[in-house]
Amino acid sequence: MSIPNALIIRNQRIHAGHGVIEKGFIKIVDGVISEVGDMNDLQHDEDFRDITLPQNAIVIPGMIDVHIHGVNGADTMDATKEALDTIVSTLPREGTTSFLATTITESTEKIEAALASTGTYIEENQKAGKAEILGIHLEGPFINSGKAGAQPINHIARPSVELFGQWQKTSRNHIKLVTLAPEMDKGHELIGHLQRDGIVASAGHSNATYDEMCNAIHHGLTHVTHVFNQMSGFHHREPGVVGAAFNRDELMVELISDGIHVRPEVVKIAFQQITDERMILITDSMRAKCLKNGQYDLGGQTVTVKDGKALLDEDTLAGSVLKMDAAFRNIQEYSGCSFQEAVKITSENPARQLGVFDRKGSIDRNKDADLVILDDKLEVYMTICKGQIAYVREEGDK
Repeated sequence: MSIPNALIIRNQRIHAGHGVIEKGFIKIVDGVISEVGDMNDLQHDEDFRDITLPQNAIVIPGMIDVHIHGVNGADTMDATKEALDTIVSTLPREGTTSFLATTITESTEKIEAALASTGTYIEENQKAGKAEILGIHLEGPFINSGKAGAQPINHIARPSVELFGQWQKTSRNHIKLVTLAPEMDKGHELIGHLQRDGIVASAGHSNATYDEMCNAIHHGLTHVTHVFNQMSGFHHREPGVVGAAFNRDELMVELISDGIHVRPEVVKIAFQQITDERMILITDSMRAKCLKNGQYDLGGQTVTVKDGKALLDEDTLAGSVLKMDAAFRNIQEYSGCSFQEAVKITSENPARQLGVFDRKGSIDRNKDADLVILDDKLEVYMTICKGQIAYVREEGDK
């Protein structure tokens, strides 16, 4: 008698939570991993439907992007179900199985519309076979105008526990990470509030000194947003935000590994300092990802995309068009990190930081069947989201 919704992957190299299995199997029942192990231990498989994969495939846990604004013409700030439908349907192509929908500094009305739309979508419209929205990353408006980058300066606001509380209610309590400039949070009232509520407080778009960062860490700061970009840099007499990212073990650190936001040589230095224990790869991508060169909107501003660069002007990067699987390949090339370390910083580390490692971030029994199958060039062949095939590469796909 067959088991409903029962699938099996067999005879593949699997990067499981307990180690690499050279010839292993994964059983999936109702969207959850029911068993993972060596082929020599496989029993009672007759009720499972085989997932056919190419030779030399590699199975890794689904990638988690904690910082992404949009893709394929859609953006979180569009504040529509249609935009979020596009995002969750497109991301599996690059191996992303879950993510934080990320906002940008904008008017209160537009931020609230995006928060309400995303919160409603999370509670009413999530579906297996699509990338899962794990929550919201509120990037701004509580940032330093001197490090605004592509964040609209006219909407920057002082950190406010009261305003955040209003926005969290609007989002149905789905804000999970907040990027702010800790030096602007006088008394660290907001950082402390976030820490007490189990929300990740991140330093970004910040001109904080090293000492200000250490003080913020004492009050609950645990994260750094896109290290190097729009923050006080490293100097031998003032280490700044970058120095704290390198030196303080309390901090998980985002990195955009596209070779544009951070030079490959600097990516290598960063990985040597931060290591796979604390690094998290992100894309910070905007709506132009997967589209042609041209002009696109970001926070009410015109962004020009050409040859892989998204620019607000000649000197200001405005997010990226980076895909997660490319970031995964790039970090290995740029830093010399191992394949397993790359898996950790795209899956396990973000899952742990968001408090969802009990169900995401590794291939283990009783976890969501979020899986990415790579070919021998480490390109995505198939993505499975909660046990349903979300993407299979066809000839001509890039």
